[in-house]
This record gives sequence, structure tokens and C-alpha cells, in this order.
Amino acid sequence: MLSVVIGSDKMPVNPKLKDDLTDQLFSGILLLNNEEECYQFFEDVCTVSELKSLAQRLEVARMLKHGHTYDEIVERTGASTATISRVKRCLHYGADGYKVVLARLDEIK
Repeated sequence: MLSVVIGSDKMPVNPKLKDDLTDQLFSGILLLNNEEECYQFFEDVCTVSELKSLAQRLEVARMLKHGHTYDEIVERTGASTATISRVKRCLHYGADGYKVVLARLDEIK
């Protein structure tokens, strides 16, 4: 099974996601140097709606991590309860991607 190193823990990589094209995408993202380059790249690669959905899910994850209620999350983000439930399931049973990003965002604040 493929693994990626996050800190000292190895997390299994979902074999349904792992392929040369996805590797190329992630390698390209890792080459971006700053927020401006991220905006440029993601504006080209995603629709505005797709990008807003990704940003919304990250905020939902952050709010869940900090103990906010579904009602508070809906009010702040406009996310559906189905989206909130999906993000919550990923936080508890997913690949820990949200946890890694949220912890690193907390470190820089």
C-alpha cells in the first residue's frame, strides 16, 4: 500500500486517487510559492464555484474543530447540513488531510 509521510505518522494513500495525473497535479501545487500564485493557478484550474466549495469545506472543518454548532456553521458559511456532515465524517474517519492543514494554519496564526 502507498503511504505519505505526515509528521512522523504514515497515512495510507487512497489507491483510487493515486495515478500519474494526480501526482502531476499535486507536484504542481507544491511548486506554487505564494498566495498570489495559488490564486492564479486555481483560477485557471477550477471554476469559481468549485474553488468556493473547497474554501467553504475548509471553513466548515475549522468551525467543527473549534466546536461550533451546525446552525452556526450554516449561518457563517451557507453550507448545507449534508456538506457539514460529510466534512465531519472526514474529520473523524478520513485521511487526516483537514487535520494537517488546520493544525498548520493554527501554527502560523
